[in-house]
Amino acid sequence: MELCPNNSIKKISAQRDKSECVLLQLGRVDYQTALTWQKQLLAGRSAEREQLDVLMLLEHPPVYTYHRPADCDQILQDLGGVPLYQVERGGQITYHGPGQLVGYPILDLRQHRQDLHWYLRQLEQVLIDALVHFGVPAKRQAGYTGVWAGEYKLAAIGVKVSRWVTMQGFALNVDPDLSAFERIVPCGLTRPVGSLAQFCPGIGVEEVLPVVAACFGRVFDREMIAGGRQLLLS
Repeated sequence: MELCPNNSIKKISAQRDKSECVLLQLGRVDYQTALTWQKQLLAGRSAEREQLDVLMLLEHPPVYTYHRPADCDQILQDLGGVPLYQVERGGQITYHGPGQLVGYPILDLRQHRQDLHWYLRQLEQVLIDALVHFGVPAKRQAGYTGVWAGEYKLAAIGVKVSRWVTMQGFALNVDPDLSAFERIVPCGLTRPVGSLAQFCPGIGVEEVLPVVAACFGRVFDREMIAGGRQLLLS
């Protein structure tokens, strides 16, 4: 599979095109701040103040998130002081932390396809393509959302869609502390959680990020353009 080279991600310009997607490479961001930014971008997109798709790529400090109160039954051990947040998204309890690449797409599906199942399969394809690029035999599992390699789940997906504008997204385990998942039943599944580093020792988020961005652009038929944090403050 041929991917766009890193230098193909252009800088954002005043001349905007609806076939473009703004890529925000944000580094490590606490969960609440990232959630605030997502809501801000979603509000702008829903009100049609912003016309471009946005993909936020980042890492979180250690945090657990869940959707419904019943998901807390899937906490197996004391969380050791790691924050726990209830969030609006599909899926059940999960962990985010350093070494995990998190993607939050803010897309208007009216400009793509108004079909939530299609959107979930597209996100899976982005992650499958990225993992295959690194030689990992990634695949879907029938009846589940996410991406696996063998028996190991390498990527989780949980989204929210409001008036066909998306938020939340995916988490790809590059080289996180996998022991953090042992405190919960991640996504309600008892199958083991794995990482890309188990297949590619020494790999890091900084190496994987541009590949995921390029795969996202290809799968969603968008040209990725680099944006800055000023987009989050406008």
